[in-house]
Amino acid sequence: MDEVHIRTRRDHASEIAEDYVEAIAEFVAVKGSCRSVDLAECFAVTPATVNNTVARLVRNGLVITAPYQPIGLTSKGRKLALKCKERHEVVNAFLIAIGVDAGTAAADSEGIEHHISKTTLAAMKKILADGWPAISIAIEKQNE
Repeated sequence: MDEVHIRTRRDHASEIAEDYVEAIAEFVAVKGSCRSVDLAECFAVTPATVNNTVARLVRNGLVITAPYQPIGLTSKGRKLALKCKERHEVVNAFLIAIGVDAGTAAADSEGIEHHISKTTLAAMKKILADGWPAISIAIEKQNE
């Protein structure tokens, strides 16, 4: 298996964990707490699926919970949630900047954010901050 396929499989493996910690952080920010039922509704899955996923996240040191208590993030989980949120916001803003409508950008960025490399994300951030220097120069030369 080549490096591209290995990276894609690794990205898929972490995708659910990233979605869950990002959702937990959002629920805590908006509602003050996150319950299993919130996650079940958010992801349209059964409570049993949420319980299994949360148990795995506890084993991985990303969340804390106890029976009949809300779900919280560990410091490791909060760091991951912030990283995921930033990545999502950059990809979404980039897609909008290139002319993708907001609804499509929101849907597409949800998938892209899990598979984007640090290099590509940095390039998107640079373009968002500084504009399109190489493209604008090429366009200017074409228009001369």
